[in-house]
Amino acid sequence: MSVVFGSVRGLKPSQRYRLEKLGLRKIPPRHVVTHEISRSLTELSSEIRRQIGILVDRKGKIWKVLVGDARSILIPKLEGWRIGSGRLRGLRLIHTHLKDEALSVEDLSDLALLRLDLIASVGMDSEGLPTLVRIAHLLPDNPADQVWQLLDPVSPSQMDLDFIDFIKSLEDEIGRSLGRLSTADKGDRGYLIGRSTGRDWEVSASLEELAELARSSGLEIVGSAVQSRASEDPRFVVGKGKLKEIVIDALQKGANLLVFDTELNPTQVKAIGDFTELKVIDRAQLILDIFAQRARSREGKIQVELAQLKYALPRLAEKDDALSRLTGGIGGRGPGETRLEVDRRRIRSRIGFLEKQIEKLGLRRSLRRELRIRRNVPVISIVGYTNAGKSTLLNALTKSSVLTEDRLFATLDPTSRRLRFPRETEVIITDTVGFLQDLPEQLVAAFSATLDELADADLLLHVIDCANPAFETQMAAVEKLLEQLDFQDIPCLRVFNKTDLVAPDIVDNICGRFGGIGVSALDSKTFPPLIAKMEDEILRAASRQENQDQGELPAPRPGVH
Repeated sequence: MSVVFGSVRGLKPSQRYRLEKLGLRKIPPRHVVTHEISRSLTELSSEIRRQIGILVDRKGKIWKVLVGDARSILIPKLEGWRIGSGRLRGLRLIHTHLKDEALSVEDLSDLALLRLDLIASVGMDSEGLPTLVRIAHLLPDNPADQVWQLLDPVSPSQMDLDFIDFIKSLEDEIGRSLGRLSTADKGDRGYLIGRSTGRDWEVSASLEELAELARSSGLEIVGSAVQSRASEDPRFVVGKGKLKEIVIDALQKGANLLVFDTELNPTQVKAIGDFTELKVIDRAQLILDIFAQRARSREGKIQVELAQLKYALPRLAEKDDALSRLTGGIGGRGPGETRLEVDRRRIRSRIGFLEKQIEKLGLRRSLRRELRIRRNVPVISIVGYTNAGKSTLLNALTKSSVLTEDRLFATLDPTSRRLRFPRETEVIITDTVGFLQDLPEQLVAAFSATLDELADADLLLHVIDCANPAFETQMAAVEKLLEQLDFQDIPCLRVFNKTDLVAPDIVDNICGRFGGIGVSALDSKTFPPLIAKMEDEILRAASRQENQDQGELPAPRPGVH
């Protein structure tokens, strides 16, 4: 493979030969660049009137000779030159400028985006001889938000910078600033990216929810950014210029993961992956990762793997570096993590197998439901936005000990408990997975068997966190999903939870406005009105069923709200 890369069209054979010979030369390890190499670069650059550069490793070996145009130089994909947290690339770029001029903004952007050891430009005079070398290197994250530092220009023959000592000292300082000198810390550090189309409060709430999702997945958040634009960039979501700023800031803060608050299509995943070496995931992958961590039952694990594979399938059209960065860690964890890069045929085969497994499990669940119906035991299903307090309410009503945590999607697998009302009516009450705005389509499809249990419910308890400023949006998202699942005809009682965190007059106003009952799942003294209303609805449902069994026309099942 030729060591020369770039715009070589129009060059004479002798000039190409000299470029190839340049790639065989070596720089002493402790030197940034020698006067002889600088002169060879500027003489040839002056002759062909194009910028020429060399990518040099830390042993002084020239890895590539680059040929650009009069104003810029193109750097190839640095495959095999991966960077770790607190580390630089291991390559430095030395290139010519056709005039004795400063490093350009494009030069400095390349330095930051590619995490080069340093970048240097060699100016030249009218005769093609080297003038001054201008060097820039990255800085650790600092309060002044400076990304790079420019050294004083110096003649190539007078350069006395010890490169080995310099790069070791710089990496140590970067490592200390990121707290990454300890090998024990191997967690992902994420940078959140949102896009606003005019309603800043909406994107702010959505980004806050994304941050909660990130924390629930165990991701450490090091920064975030939002771009306001009228429409989404078809390739980069936020626009190439903004993405460049984001990537530089993310790298400076030690992030190894970009998390987009939207669902990326395969083209965007590839374009952004080609633009940066950081791993790129979207909101859907983050949710899938949380589900992968929380799945405990066999059915839950199968459903998660199925959702992961259905998400990965359209993104396997081209096997590239962007895809390989999806595997492992956040966004690639769980039962399906080792299959994300297998070919499409094997994935389709696996999907078919998993769907048959879910179908079998669904039949077993149907038998259990039929047995419950024959025993004439009514069913109440608790639904609601994730982290609204559904499991806490179930525990309080049934004196159970279902897992409850103050984080999103603490409950994944459905849990059922028995509940006896004061008038001796006995019911099964079921806690279900939390809903979410913009829930990934693959996840809804994969969990359809679980959500089908809602179809057999005699009453839905829609638990709403009234202490959340966005409770109306969350409430609408849940009811929209219930409508999409064709459950809108099941009686539904709105339960406004966490009233202990809201002023009583505000609670009364909310309950009156939306036709619900206020409770605090942490205070059983607030339960009597809810229990009475639940029992009334169950008895009313039983009466309708009795009339239907006697051959009468069943009354419609209006919602409670």
